[in-house]
Amino acid sequence: MSALVLLAALPALYWAEPVETAPAMRQAGIERLRVPPGAAAAWRAAGLAVVPLGDDDRSKRTKLSPVGLRSRPDLASASARPWVFANGWRFQRAPGGRYWCDAPTGRAALAAAEAFAYGADVVLAIDPADLEAFGRMLAFLSSVPGSALPAAADVAVVDDGSSTVGEVLNLMARRNLLFEVVSREIPGVPLNVRIGPAEFPRNEARDPEAFALSVRRRLTDERRSLRIFGSEVVLARLLRDAGHARLHLLNYGGRPIDGLRVVLRGRWTPVETRVFGEGAVAVEEVVVSGGATELTLPTLGPYAIVDLAASPDP
Repeated sequence: MSALVLLAALPALYWAEPVETAPAMRQAGIERLRVPPGAAAAWRAAGLAVVPLGDDDRSKRTKLSPVGLRSRPDLASASARPWVFANGWRFQRAPGGRYWCDAPTGRAALAAAEAFAYGADVVLAIDPADLEAFGRMLAFLSSVPGSALPAAADVAVVDDGSSTVGEVLNLMARRNLLFEVVSREIPGVPLNVRIGPAEFPRNEARDPEAFALSVRRRLTDERRSLRIFGSEVVLARLLRDAGHARLHLLNYGGRPIDGLRVVLRGRWTPVETRVFGEGAVAVEEVVVSGGATELTLPTLGPYAIVDLAASPDP
């Protein structure tokens, strides 16, 4: 991947603070940013590469949900699953979209990683206190070799543009059900989902949580390309072809996770694992058996990437 393509794949930072913060920007390793139009000349004079972003351009971008865990007033049960606010399903539904995200305090690095994992055009506004963490994540993302692998999908979801389908996609993503969004049913995937026929009645889709569980049961775990054990707050994106795979792991919980177990359908050999804040690490307890590969990531902060190569059949 060329340097220009890599830069295009990185999330952009919107910075409304005064130009006097330029030294802090350089200390964080950030040389490119979006700024209010009236401040662009001053930032350029300070030696930084900037692109003006006015209110009109900003309003044309789709506003994303702030990433992380938050309480749901409609879910009062103490045993309820953690409610993950993530945007991957939005990027998959509209891959050519242009987005804006106000990253909550402490979540700038995660928001940047999420945008990168999906190759999304996202401008991030962050808490100035998170500048150093954002800079470290940007440096980490810049060090990742490019990849043109296609996304893996076990389910094709026919999108009628409704909010019902949108919430179904959201809940499927939260269950790590790998899907692609299509305009009509397609061959070559284990399961097609189109709300409306007898198989997937629209009245069932009114409860997206139950509907996503129904999709999982119909798909069956045996046909799933990916399963995550040990956390309900880690969402994954899997890219692969016949010979290689790249697994993105995003931890929305705000705390490090130790001993995350991953199961991938197929025979794979881990090649390199990069964990934000840790660098290159070795995965543990790799087991290839029964047409699947199991491995353990010893630690996971907000983000990690696992690259794998296909293993020959024994």
